[in-house]
Amino acid sequence: MERKAFVKRVTGETEIVVNINLDGTGKSSINTGIGFFDHMLTALSKHSLIDMEVECKGDLNVDNHHTVEDVGIVIGQAILQAVGDKKSIVRFGNFYLPMDDSLVLCALDLSGRPYYCSDFGFTNEIIGSFEAQLIDEFFYSVSYSAMMNIHFCKMRGKNAHHICEAAFKAFAKALMEAVSINARIEDVLSTKGTL
Repeated sequence: MERKAFVKRVTGETEIVVNINLDGTGKSSINTGIGFFDHMLTALSKHSLIDMEVECKGDLNVDNHHTVEDVGIVIGQAILQAVGDKKSIVRFGNFYLPMDDSLVLCALDLSGRPYYCSDFGFTNEIIGSFEAQLIDEFFYSVSYSAMMNIHFCKMRGKNAHHICEAAFKAFAKALMEAVSINARIEDVLSTKGTL
């Protein structure tokens, strides 16, 4: 069974198309109009081995917020759609990712219950045209639209670029683990029998 998804979302602020393949090789085509954000999404695809196409036309004349938030919503919806009934998936994933001066832990659960928590502590640092604080907006949107529990712990780090990149790569590796199939899991990995 192919674990792929196509999601399109059009609002007065953004027009977004996302294609993903959970069982890919990390190929990507990303165009959001925000250079640093494209770089982060490319890293997400590469390090999760999830093939990903993201095309977004957003109201960047206003600011980056709507584009980043809405892309998170659509990627989350695509993950939820692609993972399907969640039978035989590992469900949980975690990864410590070092990136120069930074060290970030991401732990997640495809539980069907959304929750997001982080301690990045960004203020208004700008990376290219990307406000570092938008990392929380992105992952919050992913968590709620994918019905996924995501925790980030910044163990150390000062450089905002490195912290952001470590977070995206840690999420990628944790997600790769969580969506992976284990044949020993006959149904869903839950005592309730549902996720």
